[in-house]
Amino acid sequence: MTNLGYTPEEAIVAVSTAMAPGAIGVVRCSGKNSIELTANVFSRRNALLEAKGNTLVYGWIINRAEENAKIDEVMLGVYRAPKSYTGEDMVEIFCHGGLSVVNAIYNLLLKNGFRKAQRGEFTFRAYVNGKTDLTKAEAIKEIIDSKTESGRNKAASRLAGSLYSEIDSIKKLIVDTLASIQVEIEYPEDEETISETFDSKDLLLAKERLSYLVDSWKSEKLYQDGARVVLCGKTNAGKSSLFNSMLKEERAIVSDIEGTTRDWIESWIDIEGIPIRLFDTAGLRKTDDLIEARGVELTKDLSEDADLLLYLVDSRFGLSNEDKNFISSQNQVPKILVWNKCDFEDSMKCPSAETMGFEQVICISAKNGYGIGNLSTAIKNILLKGKTKSKDGCALGSERQKVSVQNALECVEHALQVVQEAALGLDAVVQDLEDSLDFLGEVTGSVTPEDILSSVFANFCVGK
Repeated sequence: MTNLGYTPEEAIVAVSTAMAPGAIGVVRCSGKNSIELTANVFSRRNALLEAKGNTLVYGWIINRAEENAKIDEVMLGVYRAPKSYTGEDMVEIFCHGGLSVVNAIYNLLLKNGFRKAQRGEFTFRAYVNGKTDLTKAEAIKEIIDSKTESGRNKAASRLAGSLYSEIDSIKKLIVDTLASIQVEIEYPEDEETISETFDSKDLLLAKERLSYLVDSWKSEKLYQDGARVVLCGKTNAGKSSLFNSMLKEERAIVSDIEGTTRDWIESWIDIEGIPIRLFDTAGLRKTDDLIEARGVELTKDLSEDADLLLYLVDSRFGLSNEDKNFISSQNQVPKILVWNKCDFEDSMKCPSAETMGFEQVICISAKNGYGIGNLSTAIKNILLKGKTKSKDGCALGSERQKVSVQNALECVEHALQVVQEAALGLDAVVQDLEDSLDFLGEVTGSVTPEDILSSVFANFCVGK
């Protein structure tokens, strides 16, 4: 694994908490002699050396080269191999969270036999030492990067082993089929055709489950990466009021003066578990104001790149020709017609969803919150439309996993085609199934090309 820059067992150290002031800072150490090396800068050397695994030791980090100068009062978490995160001896130093303190301890350890940990090196060692597989390793980063509770829960399910168990179960179906084929190759019955030599029931089930996993990725990707939702419409349609209502805070300036919003603003929000990057944009109208006109052009650009448009209309005035012209220019983007200000007595009746090709029409009052819940549900349903939802938390968690499972599925499909058409012999079926097992091995890490390991661990933060 030289391309990763990792040297197994070598004593490594990293700061595992954010490099910002806080109550507690954590400096993490792992590798051969990591406990002994830490003892060299600890006030209670023997207490640390004699400490059992999974215990805490109180004392001071000291600099023996400067007459035992005290650096900070700390607690040390001691973990002895193999019962640790990495499977090696480990020490975690819990110190005060000031940047100066954390850096002082980190630099002192570097001067006393440790080297800087690379990105993802702690988790890589956990993988190498059999403490985790690649699906669980990637789930760790998913949890760190998750933007909503739903995203975190899905990643936690993979960390608990749901995907690993599913892949392992599918591999067993393929292995059992391979075993029956091998028996037939050894003891052939000349009068039988290839389609009669073994029961393909397990292969058909493996195909079905692999297909489900491949289809699940679109939904999982949405919960990980989120979607771009753009609020647009004419001036004074209520876009900024809706933006504030959905954020539950006053982020956008709301005014009856047309053209108040001259540039777009954005914020991440959680809509029923889906992370949404919500944009409030300048109102659509002709204007001689150069800055506002530029804002209108940016609104059009954002709309073209959106995953979903929320087109707001003041229900007191209805759809104008200017509204219809803009909407018809956005044929490629799913749209919800948001019929705003429905709390006014002179508001018009909502048009049908088919008007101008809208996915749905939702009546709301952005000012008092009426209909916002219905709008959130509509957003979720449209974004998830045509996407397979995960069952029992079992779904793919990365593009890398999707590619490998897709390849495994294609091998299984080809094997079934060979069986059905009797175009080739059983040896061809065996090759397809062995290839499918290799691709599934890439998902969990039992087959580990270096480029796969690089793509997984190089994206981790230092200290994880």
